[in-house]
Amino acid sequence: QVQLVESGGGLVQAGGSLKLSCAASGRTFTLNAMGWFRQAPGKEREVVAAISRSGDSTYYVDSVKGRFTISRNNGKNMMYLQMNSLKPEDTAVYYCAATRRPWATTAGEYNYWGQGTQVTVSS
Repeated sequence: QVQLVESGGGLVQAGGSLKLSCAASGRTFTLNAMGWFRQAPGKEREVVAAISRSGDSTYYVDSVKGRFTISRNNGKNMMYLQMNSLKPEDTAVYYCAATRRPWATTAGEYNYWGQGTQVTVSS
């Protein structure tokens, strides 16, 4: 099994920055692609960004391109999401996810999930 724990969420003003972290433990050698998802109240969970095991491939949803950066450190079993120029519409619970697949950008392709961390952006 794999356990994922997010940290770094909080309250920030529009235009500000936050960096989310995801710590993986357990059978981490089975993990390939990882991703960040978010879910706002009354909305479906959506992918924010994804990254391959090597880090060579990344994906961003259009709404965060140029503002968010996904990265990972396999030696430390960590994944990160640097969020800059935050907007009120970025307010959501952010989830870390991991999969055994080499690449995945939809929730159904992910095997493991964290409990989520709240990000609130005030206007």
